[in-house]
Amino acid sequence: MSQPARYLFQVSMDVAPEKEDLFNEVYDTEHVPYLLEVPGVVSVTRARTVPFKVAIGGEVKDMPAASPRYIALYTVESPEVLTSAAWAEAVERGRWADEVRPHTFKRSHQLMAIMT
Repeated sequence: MSQPARYLFQVSMDVAPEKEDLFNEVYDTEHVPYLLEVPGVVSVTRARTVPFKVAIGGEVKDMPAASPRYIALYTVESPEVLTSAAWAEAVERGRWADEVRPHTFKRSHQLMAIMT
């Protein structure tokens, strides 16, 4: 198998309910734009889990919203992007580090090679 052309870096977390508006504002207006300036970051997609129904095994099942609730998918050109000086600087810029990060929990990070 050849080397993947790109990778998905997944960051998942929950946030204290009283900080949810600030979390979303800072993520959208500061955190994502700063990270998109990092060489090797191709795109960022944010998502929030929601409850849903799914047909499995001949029945429809109710599925609750998963936790952690917030997910960001960063498409990056290589794993080295995540340890670059530009990345390290970008993740500390703005209000994220001091005003938002302390109110997040159930943080999870994964790196996945894109197969197709």
